[in-house]
Amino acid sequence: MLDVRRMQVLRAVVTSGSVTAAAANLGYTPSAVSQQVAALEKQAGIALLERVGRGVRPTAAGRLLTEHAAVIGRQVAAAETALADLRDGRTGRLTVRYFATAGATVMAPALARLREEHPGVRVDLATTDPADPLPEVTRGHADLAIVVRPHGGSHEGVRFVHLRDDPYRAVLPRGHRLAAKRILDLADLAAEPWVGGERPGPCLDAVIDGCAAAGFSPNVVVEGDDYATAQGFVAAGLGISLIPELGLTHRHPSVTVRRIRRPEPVRAIHAAVRETSLGQPALEAFLTALRSAAAR
Repeated sequence: MLDVRRMQVLRAVVTSGSVTAAAANLGYTPSAVSQQVAALEKQAGIALLERVGRGVRPTAAGRLLTEHAAVIGRQVAAAETALADLRDGRTGRLTVRYFATAGATVMAPALARLREEHPGVRVDLATTDPADPLPEVTRGHADLAIVVRPHGGSHEGVRFVHLRDDPYRAVLPRGHRLAAKRILDLADLAAEPWVGGERPGPCLDAVIDGCAAAGFSPNVVVEGDDYATAQGFVAAGLGISLIPELGLTHRHPSVTVRRIRRPEPVRAIHAAVRETSLGQPALEAFLTALRSAAAR
């Protein structure tokens, strides 16, 4: 196998016209340059230089290797530039997964800021509803995912970065007897028929745990596939529902929304990042943008 470094030495000799000039340009001794060229000739199995007066000129094989050395030199320079851009966050590619209700209020402004500040970074963005996006990170299919996990939650190989808490609100049919109260105790809803808006998982756990703390288990009479559908069922008078604030960005005109206390169920929204991905400038920039968007 030909030694790439020796090929660059040969190139220096050919372009400068002599071993002495090449040695001066490279910072080597003439003897060291001659040894490198001799070693390359041994690897190639053919003469690469021939003497002409006080200088040298390449043989056909020497010209061939010099041309390839020039190509390799350009490729190495391009690789070094690309690596520097990646290292400094000017380029890169991120695979990001999120759930729908985090899209408009958190993901969209964060992505806009990333594109403004780091236009060379490509983002592969997709929702995973109704599935939990965390497995995408743990399997190495995504660099970052927006997930719901309890505070202090852990998973091997994953760092959870808290973005915001998303409190649940009581959603009532317009004119419901409880709508007269500005803030409801969660226990006020114990005897009501419920419209389910959550699939099994961390979001539903927050609701079930809150109801258990208030001393009851919700009587779910109908399931909604999503928050918009759940609001429609509530508006039709089929029951009440608990929906997080981010799920109420678009409110049905025929529902009333009230705060809850004692307790107030909350889902904690985090960015889940593979430990091995931390420190990448593009990823750190995106985390900063997500924190800023979530804080607003």
